[in-house]
Amino acid sequence: MMRPPIARVLTGVLIFQLVIGALLVLGDVQAGGLRMPFLQPGVPRLTEPVRPGDQRRMFRPGRDLPATQPTRSPGTLPDRLVLTQTNGATYRLEGGIGQGDAERIMDLLNLAEPAPETLILQSPGGSVTDALVLGRHIRDQGLRTKMLRGEFCFSACPYVLAGGAVRDIEAGASVGVHQHYFGQSTILPATFAVEDIQRGQAEVMVYLDDMGIDALVMQHALSTPPDEIYVLLPEELEKYGFTSTE
Repeated sequence: MMRPPIARVLTGVLIFQLVIGALLVLGDVQAGGLRMPFLQPGVPRLTEPVRPGDQRRMFRPGRDLPATQPTRSPGTLPDRLVLTQTNGATYRLEGGIGQGDAERIMDLLNLAEPAPETLILQSPGGSVTDALVLGRHIRDQGLRTKMLRGEFCFSACPYVLAGGAVRDIEAGASVGVHQHYFGQSTILPATFAVEDIQRGQAEVMVYLDDMGIDALVMQHALSTPPDEIYVLLPEELEKYGFTSTE
């Protein structure tokens, strides 16, 4: 007996919904850092040391730490940036970079006593827009940015690092870049999504040039998926201008 047309239509809709649901789940799994071996083969964990030509590592903020020897145990980094005084005019700025953090931290920097001169950074990254705004404020104030041995600055954090009028990166510190999301993930026509990404990347490249960083570092960022991180070698940090002197 032939199935009624309405039943065939409903069956087709159900199958379509199941397929879309499976794709969304798969996308969430990958974005969340749970890698599918058959989709992402051969990418080492962040805990494995990097070598020239072998610098891409799996990246799951809050779960993986680089294979370095930190000067202190960072514990669990906060989800939002936290500013704490360490010694005189030296402060620590660490944690994830959340939306709105730039304005909040700028207010704290302006109110801090004594006035900050050096910011020690440690962050898994976060909001690119906030990192750029905060980095420009750091440069306008003439602050120094610094990284300690064994600590890390990933994703959007290097843009804050780049804002330092002087950038001091100790041997054994870990700086990493990758592709970024600009804004919230939404279902948009491909044209608008591409425009947003291109606009965001253009802003980043202008910012890097203003900070004296070689925009060619973006070749590593653009070729590294968001769930991986490309760890820059010391010679690359010097080549692209992240390390600077008085």
